[in-house]
Amino acid sequence: MTAQTTVTTSTTSLRPIADYDRPLWQRLLLTRESAIIALVVIVVVFASIVVPNFGSKITMTYLLLDIFPILIIALPMTAIIVTGEIDLSVASIVGLSSVLTGVLTQAGVPFGLTIVLALAAGLLAGVINGFLITAVGLPSLAVTIGTLALFRGIAVGLLGTTAVTEFPEFWTDLAKEKIGSTGIPVVMIVFVVLAIAFAILLHFTKFGRGVFAIGLSPEAARFSGVDVARTKMLLYVLSGAVSALAGIYFTLRYGSARGDNATGMELQVIAAVLLGGVSIFGGRGALHGVIAGVVLIGVLGSALRLANVTSDVINIITGALLIAAVISTSVIAAVKNRRRTGRKLQVAGARAATTA
Repeated sequence: MTAQTTVTTSTTSLRPIADYDRPLWQRLLLTRESAIIALVVIVVVFASIVVPNFGSKITMTYLLLDIFPILIIALPMTAIIVTGEIDLSVASIVGLSSVLTGVLTQAGVPFGLTIVLALAAGLLAGVINGFLITAVGLPSLAVTIGTLALFRGIAVGLLGTTAVTEFPEFWTDLAKEKIGSTGIPVVMIVFVVLAIAFAILLHFTKFGRGVFAIGLSPEAARFSGVDVARTKMLLYVLSGAVSALAGIYFTLRYGSARGDNATGMELQVIAAVLLGGVSIFGGRGALHGVIAGVVLIGVLGSALRLANVTSDVINIITGALLIAAVISTSVIAAVKNRRRTGRKLQVAGARAATTA
């Protein structure tokens, strides 16, 4: 009787790790990321049937060209938000990079060197953000709001209200070039390379585990050996560099360098990241969900524009999706907490019954 009681007690005291007590298919399919991917498929199929010309090859080409800068900026933004921080200056870095590309080209600097210098400016902008957040200890929201205004002000100050529109034809054509007859832009190769690199970095390396640990608890991560300051600094530097790359593309794609280029793009990026399942509170998220979130916003915008819906209505829909994403995160967390509490009560009840 005693041995039976001992065995039963040890069995009921086992506690499954959260989420891993479910079957594999549930862990793969019953997730926010899978839900967003399914929603993208549904919206694409529905829009192809209802909206004229949405399913054409040229629509796909322009859709991918439109969302490319948001796709690449969302990659480092995902990691930053996972740590519990934010970067609102990305669109201003895009504008600054665009202006530098125009000014340097206008000054006769070789375009290869122009690209290097514009990327260097983005790196420097990321270093400024990272230094103020990690070394000085200022909140990322306050810092990046300030640098948003700073970088945009520099961009507008360099060009004023004028625009540079003369760029090497080879580069402007390359920004819009398609892969054979597929209709897929060449720049998507750049996105695929960056997406693979960030996916490996975030989900399959010690550095990536540190990123998630910081989001869950910076203090616990620090005591576990994670260099919190260095990790955040690197993420902001990567964000600055990728945003500068988006600025170069933006300039070449539209053939215009202006100080107000990409104004408001940071809101689209953040909306897509949160919609893709990344928690605004940090510690949770996956890149495939974020990519699906960007595509969903792009598909909705493209379909609604083809249906002659005004930009104001599109912004309202995007805002509603963002609010729904934030609320759903809290609701899902509350449901999971209730389930875990129920399991703990069941374990406690089993223990009490065994003891009795």
